[in-house]
Amino acid sequence: MINFTKKVLVSLSVVTALALSANAASNTEHLNSTKSELVKVNPLLDVYANIAYANYGDALKDAKSLKTAIDTFAKEANEKNFENAKKAWLKSRESYGQTEAFRLSNGPIDAEDNWIAEAYGALEGQINAWPLDENMIDYTIDAKGEKTSGNIIDTAGVFNPGGEGSSAIDVTNITVDAIASLNENGGDANVASGYHAVEFLLWGQDQDYSNFLKDGVTPGAMSAGARPLSDFTSEKNAKRRLAYLQVASQKIVNDLELVASAWEKNVEGTKGLYQAALKGQLKGENASKNIDSSEALKQIIAGLGVFVKSELANERIAVAVLTPSEEDEHSCFSDNTHRDIANNYLGFKNILTATYNGKKYGKSLLDALDKETKTRIEKLMTSIEKKIANIDEVARTKEHFDYQIRETSPQSKVIVKLKNELRKLGDEMVHVAKANKINLSTDDVTDPEETKI
Repeated sequence: MINFTKKVLVSLSVVTALALSANAASNTEHLNSTKSELVKVNPLLDVYANIAYANYGDALKDAKSLKTAIDTFAKEANEKNFENAKKAWLKSRESYGQTEAFRLSNGPIDAEDNWIAEAYGALEGQINAWPLDENMIDYTIDAKGEKTSGNIIDTAGVFNPGGEGSSAIDVTNITVDAIASLNENGGDANVASGYHAVEFLLWGQDQDYSNFLKDGVTPGAMSAGARPLSDFTSEKNAKRRLAYLQVASQKIVNDLELVASAWEKNVEGTKGLYQAALKGQLKGENASKNIDSSEALKQIIAGLGVFVKSELANERIAVAVLTPSEEDEHSCFSDNTHRDIANNYLGFKNILTATYNGKKYGKSLLDALDKETKTRIEKLMTSIEKKIANIDEVARTKEHFDYQIRETSPQSKVIVKLKNELRKLGDEMVHVAKANKINLSTDDVTDPEETKI
């Protein structure tokens, strides 16, 4: 006979065992459920989000280094610090240039409606707008060799940029809010903020006057803009230029912090919200923000096509080489356009091949292609990369991009061929989409508002 104490202990043991068993089953069920949820995340979207997280993280880090270099220059404006600020700008463009392939996909950088725009502000135009009317920011040298006036730097009070629907802004003190309000105020060329505003302030103009092929300000195949150090030391508005540089570089950091936050791994407010929505992981009150995986892939692949075909090939290359116009090259003040082209293409390739900085992130968009189509696309990409490498090498050793686009330069033919191949690559995204069970047409990978050349 079992006494009461032993009976209780046995009963408790049985109950405990049953509870543990039930708990184990529950945990197993929960783990299986979690695994099931993880499996439901399209691996292509997971890779895309992870590359964006890494790339924007690097862009933000480099933007902060640019701000530090500019602050150092503002504190002690000498040649060494001036050159270091320029070097920091050039370095920051390497990482940011690759992020541009995340544009045109209704993502945090440029979505103009719905909750994504509300959360992240569609800041692409604040960060990287171009081409810009540099006369709005500071003086330029006109066709008569005289300095222009009536710009933000020399206006101590209210400034109206002009243009349709423009509004006046108080620039007595140059602030982040002031340049944000002036950016594209009255027209797309009225650019007051972002990388290219900083570029102009560091380098000054590198521009022609009598025709598109004669450089009347800083002549020379290897000469970029040459703003004098005195503009920041002894000239009348030296302090305002330094203040503008500091404010503009701070705004780049602020804007990139917000965009980069969209790709954070954990959700906290708007931080990480987009990446979770992209992967369909939001629950509760945010569940309605989840993006259907097929729709997400469609936006991403179409965006890649539009970016490489209409933006990179057409707006950034064709317009410049077929005009020809150095004003329409991407980084015309610093003559860094060859690096813009290289990094923009690299950003496209990163996403297409699921790589970043030499690291393979997982399954790629190319993996689903049949052998013939994949070989054709890879062959086209190899040809494109050879031309980009050639343009880059020539720009570093013989003549900058603004000289390569001259009709008299043999390089202009290389650039035109590159443009044509990039447009073909954009069209190939229709086949990449189909292999990944997404239906696209060539219209879907073409910006209907692209410049007709």
